[in-house]
Amino acid sequence: MDSKILLVDDETDIVDLIQEALQQDGFQSIRKAHTGLEALQVCRDFQPDVVVLDVMLPDFDGLEVCKKIREFSYCSILFLSSKNDDIDKILGLSCGGDDYITKPFSPREIVFRIKAQLRRQQYQVTLDSSPNDTLSVGPLSLDRESGQAYKSGQEISLTGREFLLLSYLMENADKIISKERLYEQVWGEYSSICDNTIMVHIRHIREKIENTPSTPQQLITVKGLGYKLKKRAE
Repeated sequence: MDSKILLVDDETDIVDLIQEALQQDGFQSIRKAHTGLEALQVCRDFQPDVVVLDVMLPDFDGLEVCKKIREFSYCSILFLSSKNDDIDKILGLSCGGDDYITKPFSPREIVFRIKAQLRRQQYQVTLDSSPNDTLSVGPLSLDRESGQAYKSGQEISLTGREFLLLSYLMENADKIISKERLYEQVWGEYSSICDNTIMVHIRHIREKIENTPSTPQQLITVKGLGYKLKKRAE
């Protein structure tokens, strides 16, 4: 496999175990870093497809590293942490992370999660090559070729993940889409944290497309079923 993976943890035993599991699965292009500063330097030079990032690093925490990476890269970021509280997971996802794995973990689980992220990236490539480059639903329009989105003709700023989510919802306007389906289509695999992941990203999208995000009229929640992007807001 030619996908590039960056492993960041100050515990050398952990990165060595993950590297060994990745190599057994065919991954060869792997780099390691043990501090936040080193991670940023390697990330800029190496341009990885996936970063496995420990939250607790000796110089500054992984959340700050993630925010800085997001200034120049849309690579997938998987957090590693000994903290298992929902608020910690939400913080990680809110700052730009794509997945959150708590310690202790199996190295095989890390490989599985990395592969899921790579499948999600392949889905994005498929979207980008779709013959239908422009979508329009109500006041919203989206140009896949340029990566731009608009509300009533005014450009709105979306992250890469928000762009993919909105694109999929617009493709399926007026249909109820489950959280599990959204996660599978945009992230590449179902995850035990998908509820938190989806909720955070949906909230951010609403803040950008709804007139009153606290009482959404277009991107609505269908209780117990999922979400629906309505062609016509009420």
